[in-house]
Amino acid sequence: MAHTIEISDELRDRLDRHLDEDETYEELITELVSMYETEGTFLQEGYSE
Repeated sequence: MAHTIEISDELRDRLDRHLDEDETYEELITELVSMYETEGTFLQEGYSE
């Protein structure tokens, strides 16, 4: 079952900057959630603790 979520225009613009060609929002969000579940946090490029 599909669900609809509302996001701000600003967040959509941010997501758009990270989308690969022909990638859907669902694919991008799935990838982000998988990274979060694996690492326990979102990593920023060039950042390390």
